[in-house]
Amino acid sequence: MAPDADTPTALLASPAEAAQAAEALLRERYDFVPLREARQIVALGGDGFLLQTLHEMLQRGTLCPVFGMNRGTVGFLMNDWRIDGLSERVANSKKVSVAPLRMDAVTVTGERFTYPAINEVSLLRETRQTAWIEVSVNGRLVLPELVCDGVLVATPAGSTAYNLSAQGPILPLGANLVALTPISPFRPRRWRGALVPDDVKISLRVLDPVKRPVSAVADQLEVRDVETVEIVVDRSQELTLLFDPEHALDERIAMEQFTA
Repeated sequence: MAPDADTPTALLASPAEAAQAAEALLRERYDFVPLREARQIVALGGDGFLLQTLHEMLQRGTLCPVFGMNRGTVGFLMNDWRIDGLSERVANSKKVSVAPLRMDAVTVTGERFTYPAINEVSLLRETRQTAWIEVSVNGRLVLPELVCDGVLVATPAGSTAYNLSAQGPILPLGANLVALTPISPFRPRRWRGALVPDDVKISLRVLDPVKRPVSAVADQLEVRDVETVEIVVDRSQELTLLFDPEHALDERIAMEQFTA
């Protein structure tokens, strides 16, 4: 039996032992198609594996809905693992659209890199020297000099990840905002970040990129020795995640505001 008779479904699993064991059980019970034929995906693993799966889809240009089941550690972006009732769960799942960020980075040698980020784009100091970063929003200079360990721009879907660890705000999925959050800021001392509309461009310029080198990271993809980074929300590549109604991502994110 296929997980959804009307929609060809592929099954992907992380290399972790628990995910591999779950894959074997599901393949005994259900029929799956090769990835190239799929119109939706069931992914087994943790949040990192789900992000990897989404990034691979962006690279291929094939944006299938993904139903994740947790066979990893945290599994914030995943549904609970159960072998029974997969067909009904996928058919009755709630769709959540997630628009990734697009990072355009230029290094001190003039190399250019463009990467998507589903959770966040972060700039991080590479040495013990603090980073000096200029911040502009839609071409308007808003911070002439941010002295810090780094700064990040997080989507609502990623606002409970690194952004929350850096004392950034939790954003509901429908907020149409991104979080601009400093990492261990030294100056301005009282600046704790900003909420920025998700239809603007955020520009970050490293003021002393040779003496105080900075790397830019789009989720797990790193570019070292950057000089400028521009970040926008890329709605042309919206991704679709599938959730059990009782475990929808928007509800999970909202409830994180009440977690001690």
